[in-house]
Amino acid sequence: MADVEGAEAQTSFEEDSFVHVYDRRKGADPPKKIKLGGLFTFDAFRERIREEFNIPVNTHFIIATTGRIEVNGDNYENEIDGGDTLYLLQHVNQQLPAPTSEKVDYQPHYDTLIKSGLYEYYASEGQNPLPFAFAELIDNALTATSENLGPRCIELRLYLDEANDQNMIAVIDNGKGMSSKQLNNWAIYRLSKFIRKETKGNAHVEQGESQDEPEVRGTRGSVDVGVPRSLNSDISYFGVGGKQATFFIGQSTKMITKAKNSKDVHELTISKDEFERKEKNKQDIYSGYIVNRPAGDEKNLKTSSENLRKIIAEELGKDSFTHVIITDINAEHITYLKNEFQNWTKQLTHTYHYYIHGPQGNQESTPAKPFRPASPFRHIDINVVLFERGKHSKEINLRDIHDDMQTKYIRTAPDSFEFKATVENMGLVEGIIRYHPFLYDRETFPVDLGGGYEYDGLDNGDYISQDRPARGTRSVFECYWNGRLIPYTTIDEFEWCAVPKRLGSIPVECYNRISGVLWTNDKFQVSTNKLTFMDLANRLMEKNTIFQKVVLGQAHRAKIEKQFTDWLRECHEAYDKQIKFSGYRESISRLELTNKRLQSPWAIFNSIEWDGKVFKQGQVVRTIRTNPAVYGSIRRFLLYGHHDGDVYATGGEMELQQEPQCLYDEVKIIPLIKLDRNATDRIIKKYIEDEEGRLPEKLVVKWPEGNAVTNGEKRPAGKTIGAIQVDIMNRRGETISRLPGTQHATKKLLVELKIISHSHSGDEVIVSHISQHSKWAYWFKKMENVKNLGAHTVHLQAVLNESGQIRHGNKLLPSVKIKFTVTEGQPKKFSIGLLDPPFRVGVPFTIPLELHDEFGHGAKPIAGLKPEIEASGLTLHYEEVQAKGNQLLIRNITAEGDVGSHQGKNYNLQVTLPGFDEPSQSLKIRLQPGPAHSIRVPLFDDDQVSVVNGKSLEIDVEVLDKGGNVAAQPKLHVVCKFSGASGLPTYKGDCSNTGKATLTGNAINVKNIKKAQKVNASVELVGFASVKSVEKAISVIPNTEPRYWDVYFNNKEGKQEKLLPQQNVAWTAGDHITGLVFVLFDEAQRQLEVKPDVADKIMVSWNPKNNREKLLQRKLPDIKVPNNVSDNKECVVRLADGYGLEFDFTVKPEAGEPNHIKCTCQGIKRVRLGESLESDITVSVTDKYGNVINKLPHGALSDLEVTGVGLNTKLLQKKVVKDTGFVLRNIRFDDVTIGTQELCVKYLEFTDYLKVHIMAGPPSKLEYVNIDPAQPVSVLNGGQFEDDIVLQLHDNSGHPTSEGNARITVVKDHNLQLPSMALHAKADNAGKVNFGKPIISAPKGIYKLAFKAIVGKLTFTSTPLTVQVQPDPSKPVKVHVTYSKSRTYTAGDVLPDFDVYVEAEDGSTIMKLPFKNVLMRLWEGSDSVIKPPSSAFSFVPDNKKTRDDTPGHFYFRQRRIPEKASPHNIVFQVSGDNQQVLYSNIVHINIQAGPPHQLVAENVPGTPTVSNTQKSHSRSLIKTLKLQLKDKFSNPTGLNVNGKVIARLMGENNKEEVPKLVGQKATAEFSMSKGSVTVQNLVIQENTPGKDGGEYILRIEVNSQQLKGIKIDPYIQPFLFYNDAKKHYRMAQLTRERDTLMNTITTYKGLFETTKQLIAEMKISLDEAVQNCRGIISELRKLGLYPNQLQTVSQVTALIASCQESRRDFVMQPRRQCSIPRYSTNDHDILGKVCHLAEVTDDDVARVLSWHMASDMDCVITKTTDKAKEVHKICAGRQQVLSIDSIYLRNLPAADKPLPHIKVQIRGYRPPGNPVFARNLLHFTADKQSCQLVFSQLLGDTIVVDTLDDANSYRQTIVKYCACPTLLTRNGERIRSSGKFGGTQNSALPLERMQGRVFGAPLPENYYKAGNKIELLENLVIAIQKREEADQDLKDQLAQEKTPEMQEKVRECQESQEQLDLIERKLGMGLTGNSMPSRPPRNSLNNNNEPPPKRGRTTVRSVSPAPSSSSTTSSPGTGRGTRRSQQSPSPSPSRQSKRRKP
Repeated sequence: MADVEGAEAQTSFEEDSFVHVYDRRKGADPPKKIKLGGLFTFDAFRERIREEFNIPVNTHFIIATTGRIEVNGDNYENEIDGGDTLYLLQHVNQQLPAPTSEKVDYQPHYDTLIKSGLYEYYASEGQNPLPFAFAELIDNALTATSENLGPRCIELRLYLDEANDQNMIAVIDNGKGMSSKQLNNWAIYRLSKFIRKETKGNAHVEQGESQDEPEVRGTRGSVDVGVPRSLNSDISYFGVGGKQATFFIGQSTKMITKAKNSKDVHELTISKDEFERKEKNKQDIYSGYIVNRPAGDEKNLKTSSENLRKIIAEELGKDSFTHVIITDINAEHITYLKNEFQNWTKQLTHTYHYYIHGPQGNQESTPAKPFRPASPFRHIDINVVLFERGKHSKEINLRDIHDDMQTKYIRTAPDSFEFKATVENMGLVEGIIRYHPFLYDRETFPVDLGGGYEYDGLDNGDYISQDRPARGTRSVFECYWNGRLIPYTTIDEFEWCAVPKRLGSIPVECYNRISGVLWTNDKFQVSTNKLTFMDLANRLMEKNTIFQKVVLGQAHRAKIEKQFTDWLRECHEAYDKQIKFSGYRESISRLELTNKRLQSPWAIFNSIEWDGKVFKQGQVVRTIRTNPAVYGSIRRFLLYGHHDGDVYATGGEMELQQEPQCLYDEVKIIPLIKLDRNATDRIIKKYIEDEEGRLPEKLVVKWPEGNAVTNGEKRPAGKTIGAIQVDIMNRRGETISRLPGTQHATKKLLVELKIISHSHSGDEVIVSHISQHSKWAYWFKKMENVKNLGAHTVHLQAVLNESGQIRHGNKLLPSVKIKFTVTEGQPKKFSIGLLDPPFRVGVPFTIPLELHDEFGHGAKPIAGLKPEIEASGLTLHYEEVQAKGNQLLIRNITAEGDVGSHQGKNYNLQVTLPGFDEPSQSLKIRLQPGPAHSIRVPLFDDDQVSVVNGKSLEIDVEVLDKGGNVAAQPKLHVVCKFSGASGLPTYKGDCSNTGKATLTGNAINVKNIKKAQKVNASVELVGFASVKSVEKAISVIPNTEPRYWDVYFNNKEGKQEKLLPQQNVAWTAGDHITGLVFVLFDEAQRQLEVKPDVADKIMVSWNPKNNREKLLQRKLPDIKVPNNVSDNKECVVRLADGYGLEFDFTVKPEAGEPNHIKCTCQGIKRVRLGESLESDITVSVTDKYGNVINKLPHGALSDLEVTGVGLNTKLLQKKVVKDTGFVLRNIRFDDVTIGTQELCVKYLEFTDYLKVHIMAGPPSKLEYVNIDPAQPVSVLNGGQFEDDIVLQLHDNSGHPTSEGNARITVVKDHNLQLPSMALHAKADNAGKVNFGKPIISAPKGIYKLAFKAIVGKLTFTSTPLTVQVQPDPSKPVKVHVTYSKSRTYTAGDVLPDFDVYVEAEDGSTIMKLPFKNVLMRLWEGSDSVIKPPSSAFSFVPDNKKTRDDTPGHFYFRQRRIPEKASPHNIVFQVSGDNQQVLYSNIVHINIQAGPPHQLVAENVPGTPTVSNTQKSHSRSLIKTLKLQLKDKFSNPTGLNVNGKVIARLMGENNKEEVPKLVGQKATAEFSMSKGSVTVQNLVIQENTPGKDGGEYILRIEVNSQQLKGIKIDPYIQPFLFYNDAKKHYRMAQLTRERDTLMNTITTYKGLFETTKQLIAEMKISLDEAVQNCRGIISELRKLGLYPNQLQTVSQVTALIASCQESRRDFVMQPRRQCSIPRYSTNDHDILGKVCHLAEVTDDDVARVLSWHMASDMDCVITKTTDKAKEVHKICAGRQQVLSIDSIYLRNLPAADKPLPHIKVQIRGYRPPGNPVFARNLLHFTADKQSCQLVFSQLLGDTIVVDTLDDANSYRQTIVKYCACPTLLTRNGERIRSSGKFGGTQNSALPLERMQGRVFGAPLPENYYKAGNKIELLENLVIAIQKREEADQDLKDQLAQEKTPEMQEKVRECQESQEQLDLIERKLGMGLTGNSMPSRPPRNSLNNNNEPPPKRGRTTVRSVSPAPSSSSTTSSPGTGRGTRRSQQSPSPSPSRQSKRRKP
């Protein structure tokens, strides 16, 4: 390095004479200079290398450039230049063992001087330009990564360390990198991409460019076809921005780069300090060294920056990259970068918005997803990372910024208007306008005040104006160039989108609510710093600029002013929201409106909010601008459109009930604009009160004759009501008899009298009279007929005479009510009331007596009544008599006597009341035994009673009543208690049922008895203190059997320990207790020997199987301790079989070592969100068996961790509780979903989970009211539910609850569609909501349908309904296409044959599909969008069928392949009856170009003019011309063709002189590669001979071995030759003008020809429409309709309605119906019941067939046996079924089988009675084929004839030849196939006795005729509309031809033709008599190479001609080559008719 740097002072000549060679085979030696003088061959150069480096002859090495190109004899002269750096390597891909340096020069280009005055860098217009400097570096990175197949990663790192002066900024990308030569070019200032030169053979390309530039993308003005929004990444242009940006940011820049597939990293450093040092030392300033090193090698790094070392270390593993490292950052930038991080990154996002988010921008409007999605456009990721010392780094991806201005514009705009602008001689400009509506109370137009903050309305910026809201004074359009923002160029507006002079219906503020964006390509120049456009605004404002609206990528040639105005009006009406409509109720249709389009839908609302005021339903308002003003109460608000909730709108209507209603009973609908919002309630109320004051107010009642009825009076039955006089008074005190007002003058007032009786069964009017007014007012006579008891009312009511109405309007007429009560008389009769059995001996009872007056009314008892009672065989007496209401009670009656048994005995009882009309009444009672009175014990009658100690007694007991009867009653419990010793048992018995019992129980066991001992026995009745007990002394004799034992065990120390009875033995859970033994003792406590019989009776509770041998040894089995400490083991040792000896003790397990933990909640585990759990949670530490360890070690609380989703750990309390474990309190959840959540509790290494239910609120369930969700609902696709879906809100306990604000939302499977069902509804006040009967639309399958309730912030979902959707066999669902796929597609060839059929929903093929409904659509593109564009070509199927064609299939044969070689799509569409369109899968075909046919130029130059002067540019014939082989349809081809082309100059004839090329050559050769060749630098020789002004041609021919024998048309380029330079210049100008005029004329003529053809096609379409109408009218004439009725759509529509009404009448006509219930199902495999599968026209035939098939009528028919089994199972075997697949088909008669007499061919026989097969008289209602099989099976060959005589005659004849089937007669007789007839068995019942179990009758024939008429009339409506549409289109197009714009184009074309003729004459004069060549013929090929439609219908919009763009190497103009086609405009279709096949 030192040697190289020390040589910088040498001259450039010396440098150029040497090369620098590094020996890098192994070592790191410095370079050597090798002199190139005399080394003319590679061998000589290689030998010199051997000598200089002392390399032996047999040692292998290679010589390579720094670009790793091996130098050899073939490329020595091209690759080796003076000053180059070379390597000596072992092989070309060897890793460098040490870095190298390569001297470079980057002398600024001369453009620095030429363009130095244009837009000096960063004229920042008051903004901080630092983000734009970063943008320059990002531009380079975008260009470098443009060819990445994977992610394009660009990273901007900022290392800011002010303390240590270690500030550094790095821009890192993963692009293709640069070679050393390209890095050298980058360093040269002003060396743009258009003038850079690469060394030959360089394997890599420069950052941001491609090898084939400038031909492919580098040419100024090139267009990237197919790249939306010009997002071509081609934004690294001028060779200026990168250098300016780096030195604006800092003082030193290090470029580190590695090209793809390269082994070396190239590094170049340029800095201000280095420049100053070289200038001081007088060295070459613009020179330096590129360091070449391996990736990741930091040996050559001189700085101590750790950040730079990390970046270098990241190089490892990268295939290619570029790192721009900037240091010595300017101090003012550092503060800005730190403090304004959010703002400048937002500015970068705004600049590259469409590169980051794609052509459509950042349209995401939902909250951020968990992971950031992949880039929507070319995988671009731009990350910014800020590293500050001592702080956390800040990192942001620009795609994650959602508040840049473009995102705000996109997300606040609900609609947009796309357009394009075509600028003359320039490129295409794409544009979009977005509308930002006024919402609710504010403008939504985004505002940026410079700091990235939203405008809050408090402080207006400079651009915000009160007169111009929303956008203010800002410009409409921002401008983007090649996809990136040009920040300082904006465009205010265009004339067509500005505020018009005459506004019309659009408010002016709407024009200020739009924002826009313009995208341009590189045809428009920008400044070198990319801050401003040079001339964009001026060019767009030119008159010739054409603006067109774009819809779905297609331009519409119509007036853009009108299109924009219509769009803006629609946006205003649809999106601006000013009036808030609330309280949505329903949607209705308003049939009263004359405009049918506006009849539906209208949404109904309860209230509105307008200007801060709320108007509600029922509120009384006043109108303005109505004559007169209307006062009324609001009934509802109406808003047109589909709405289902609160909505804002700009207008609407209100429905008013005019007030006061009593005077104006009228409802009016008034626009909201006429609502008086300033009217006060006081004014409105006063007006209504004044109007109501004249109405009837009250009635005045008088009693002139007495006997008045007063309110609340009690009157005896029958008392007279006196005469009544009534007057009607108004509020003013005036008496009236008529209603006031002129309109009510004829309405008299009457008074109606009613006397109403009120009872529990309801009110009854017993008197009713009406009185008219007379001179004595209103009069009613006296009445005496009120006798019913109870409450009554005298009701006087004013009524209207004509109707008897009591209400006028909404107000009741006055009335008077007088309420009184009618009471009863004295008692005269009685009856015995209900008694209360049973009746028992000695038990008192009561007899009630009901007293009545003379009318039968209940009467109260009088004093002195003494009843008498008696009965035979009983002694009766009573205590008292009591009066109670209308009853007389005889109380406490007792009876005594013998009743026989416990069932009792019947007695007759007589009651007498002296003095009554009927004094005596009798009744029968049954007397049963009485209650217990005494006890009898027969055993105690003996003198002495004894028992053996240890034995039990049996004691019989009887309970007797007072009369000695055995008493049986509930709860007779007898107890025998023993006393005299401790531990004696108690015997119990129950005498409740029989009065008797036997008492026994446990043995009597007296302890420590040595001799006989007395005990006392006492028998008593429990709970009966009045019954005396019976006692007896009993002797107990001692027992000699075993009585005691001791038990021992081995304790934990292994010692034997005695167990105590009932002792608790604590032992470790899960272990064993061993060493158990026992010892037996008798009552005398003497030890007993264990004998075998005793051992067999010893039982232990812990072991079911005893070991006899061990028991004889007094050993007991070991005890297994339970695993659970709560499971105490009760251990019992028992001596069985009566000994009663046992020893019990308890084993209590103790917890072992900790093994896991367990969480429990003592209370309710439910908690509301945000509240603490009421109950504590206990955490128990358990051993391996789950036993709680009560004692925890010290410090255990610190080992306890509690976690959970949404758990608030700050409030959580943990505590250790003795004998419990841990306790958790204040369990609270925040921000967690409603439902069950888990708490995770961890102690040491043990974990447990506890589920806690989070409650949302009181309503928490949604249940179905009338549907069982457990039962699936079967629905046909497109069908409807049978029942309404009604849901009820429930709480957690399942109780219904109400929630007025509850909103119910439908939750369904994705594929389940509910077209008629509202997806949202509000619950009513009862908590119910009714969704109605939804229509289901879904594929076959089982779906879930649920409903989600939303109550405030709470949501919950109902149990899902299982919806079983069955397919519709008539509904098309899929289009199948089959064709031959194994072939290639060549342009212009024939497509394969396509076989298309349509699959129905049930999987079958649809057979009856109209031919016209199937189309094949073909269009260009490689997208996967199934729906074809409107420009796609259409083909109809073949109408000729072949023998092999499958029924139901459609065929497309021999269709031609388009001529353009590109990907195309084919799709087949099928149109259904309901306008549904189905598409098949896309058939992608990649059309290949054909064989080479011609040589064509890619960019056709103008006609060149040359002269033989000394100036080389005047002699330049071709600078750059790229030629391509193409097929006969102009598709590029020959990619496998290599060779050369020969360029030859030729004259018109062989005799004249022909100019020569440089070097006096007649030809020039150029290499062709892959069918392409670039012809460059064709220059004629100076002073070459040639004819002055003569025309010559340049002929370029192909010469390739691969194309031998194939004729390739050459490329012909005419040019003009001059000897005079001035004439040459003048003629060149004329030639360019001629080319421009020719292009304009060609464009205009193409437009005129297209318009002419379009008019012809429109006339054909109109003629076809007229013929179609005539054909349909002809068919309708046959049905009785006349042509004069069928001329207009309204006439036809009226006829359709009439026919539909007639058809409804036919349906409603009475006809025979089958009464058997249908089998309800939607399953297509179940046809239904036999009686419903057929209909019969004739009543007699229906009767006899139904009777004949009576046993089969209700049989269910299924298609499969499996389905039959399913029906059988569902019906539990009660339903008979028949499956079609079980029918033996061979035995079935054929459908066309002849009758027997025809089959046997009886000559001359004419059968009587009109015989016919019975099955042929049926009309099938379901699947005809299946029904034929079923009825053929059931009826067989049954024949129907007229009469029985006819049947016998027919049978008598047939049996002579063959068997005769069953015969039925039309009068109801039957002859069986066996010949039997007669009797009731063979005689049909009358039709009326069959109770409707008959076949139904079909609809009448006229019903189907009406259907045919309707179908034809509907087709006629469509045909008339098409005819009118075609006629209007033709008129519009003819009118378009006469417009001033079109006439102007004709005039301009004529003027251009005249100018062309003039120029050609001038050219002829200039050519000294030689005429110019004629105009080039138009190429007949279609520009798009697509098959043109045979006919089409299009509306043409006038356009200005657009000349083709010129290349940068020649003047504008059209080409002159013979193989070029002219570009002509193709009008965009505004209304496209069906295209026909070409």
